[in-house]
Amino acid sequence: MRLRCGPHTLDLSQPIVMGILNVTPDSFSDGGRFIDSTRALDHAQRMLEAGAGIIDVGGESTRPGAADVSEEEEIRRVIPVIDALANRFSVPISVDTSKPAVMTAAVEAGATLINDVRALREPGALEAAARTDAGVCLMHMQGQPRSMQLEPHYDDVVAEVKAFLVERAAACEAAGIARDRLVLDPGIGFGKRLEHNLALLAHLKALAEPGLPLLLGVSRKSLFQALLGRRVESRLAGGLAVATAAVLSGAAILRVHDVAETVDAVKVALALRHAGYQ
Repeated sequence: MRLRCGPHTLDLSQPIVMGILNVTPDSFSDGGRFIDSTRALDHAQRMLEAGAGIIDVGGESTRPGAADVSEEEEIRRVIPVIDALANRFSVPISVDTSKPAVMTAAVEAGATLINDVRALREPGALEAAARTDAGVCLMHMQGQPRSMQLEPHYDDVVAEVKAFLVERAAACEAAGIARDRLVLDPGIGFGKRLEHNLALLAHLKALAEPGLPLLLGVSRKSLFQALLGRRVESRLAGGLAVATAAVLSGAAILRVHDVAETVDAVKVALALRHAGYQ
């Protein structure tokens, strides 16, 4: 399986670790740490040296209750960082955004993957992505970040999330975005209770659409507070457990804060897979 992202074609026969680079003041895990461009670049370099294959740059927090950010402010935050990354490193750069103008500016600055928690449903987003040659990650989210955790409800979360992702992939193809540019994300923690998240994680194979890779992001999320009673800074072990299980279930990209540790977990999971783990 391959994913085409502009000039890059990613071989997903082995999972890729995507390193998170938040340039926001209010992200739940590392808000404010990498607003400074120099710190952001240094952190990106450390993640690449630790084994990251993609750097994901985000300029707007999507944690529950997060405030909206204007297009102008988001562009101000992410474009200088993306431009500097593209000039310094030859790896795929992802932009974590739902705004068409940010997508366009980011790709012009050097981003080669659009990672959208709203799956290109904002007005103009589908058309903006189609005008680029970037890869596109389509994520499932019930509701909006401010209110998504208030009363999430599903009759069959696995079936409903898969149906949504299949529909959005079809919409992308109809708009001219080739299938080999698409990756799907079930949106763990986005408009889902603990039982919904666990059901999705337990049925990742059922979520896979033929020919389309799965991206999974669980790093430091609140499901580990619910499961383990752990604060944000103490959720690494839980994240590694899920990362290992996800690789064994076929996940192709893992979006994480803790790159070096996840790279090791992926290597162990791959060794088990190659040894015939069932």
